[in-house]
Amino acid sequence: MKHHIVVLGAGYAGLGAAQRMARQLRRTGARITLVNEADRFVERVRLHQLAAGRPLRELPLRPLLAGTGIELVVARVTAVDTKNRAVRLDGAPYGIGYDTLVYALGSATDTATVPGATAYASSVAAFDEAVRLRGRMTDARGTLAVVGAGLTGIEVATELAESHPGLSVHLVTGGAFGAGFSDRGGRYLRDALDRRGITLREHTRVSEVAAHGLALADGTEIPADTVVWAAGVRVPGLARDAGIAVDARGVIRVDAALRSVSHPEVFAAGDAAGAHGPDGSASRMSCQTGIPMGRHVADTVTAILTGRAPAPLRLRYAGQNISLGRRDGLIQFTRPDDSPVAAVLTGRASARVKEAVIRGAFWATRRPGPYLPGAGGS
Repeated sequence: MKHHIVVLGAGYAGLGAAQRMARQLRRTGARITLVNEADRFVERVRLHQLAAGRPLRELPLRPLLAGTGIELVVARVTAVDTKNRAVRLDGAPYGIGYDTLVYALGSATDTATVPGATAYASSVAAFDEAVRLRGRMTDARGTLAVVGAGLTGIEVATELAESHPGLSVHLVTGGAFGAGFSDRGGRYLRDALDRRGITLREHTRVSEVAAHGLALADGTEIPADTVVWAAGVRVPGLARDAGIAVDARGVIRVDAALRSVSHPEVFAAGDAAGAHGPDGSASRMSCQTGIPMGRHVADTVTAILTGRAPAPLRLRYAGQNISLGRRDGLIQFTRPDDSPVAAVLTGRASARVKEAVIRGAFWATRRPGPYLPGAGGS
């Protein structure tokens, strides 16, 4: 019987892993099934553009997989049964057995930690969420509050401020703005907010999201017609529920080769994997780490199935790319451990480089060669 590899999730990590394994294991007779909730690949790092009313290119999965031998199943994963080595689905075929499982289900916006966020806030972590926000922003006026000033929050605030100049935009963060950037990078980001008329609220903790806006921990409010939540992410609870070892964040605990420490037939990549960078800290959730992790899982599985010892993952960062609307941006160059150096690239040149990097990130999910990290944004 052919060895059956099931890949859960067709994002940057999962699609890249499946494509690479299909090429590397073609002569072994291994069977690969890719399970995804939607029938298309979503360029997640462009979803803030979609929310601002800019169309995204259609990337249906079936043409992308043509000629690879990969079987696509479009369904939502409802459970992983590690005892019987099977996954349960909400649609046909409802269950799939596996010999090797690659878990790459990604992450979602964490709206559960603050009351009212789930009910009253929008997000841009998934395609449907970005479409709903776009619908709310048609001919938008009034006030928009974006909670969370990480890369996603900054990109959402600047993109929507540019595309809807009638909006009054607030960017709210519980800490200091620009932490993790060089002095020059931080100054450029602040100037970018000022140029777009965005009000920055630092050291501001949100205690509740309501229909009329934000209630703050100090007893004051920020009235808002629309709230976008970009303050943290969470991973699905499927791995924890299946008894797979996870860390405090809920991501799968893996060894240096991205193999589960509790279930050796399970591998994890992308936001779902608890990998670590060169300084020992948890890897940043982004396609900048997801793509090389997906490729590394493919190499690990290939090595094991062909009788070779897998190599350890070596994450090395090069920079963080942030779009600030369509014609502006910031690239913060970093050391391999993701700490910032003084050098930055700004303005139109940065925007052009980011566009090239995003296109390269998609290309990298479909090609077996080396991938140079730097695809960063959201």
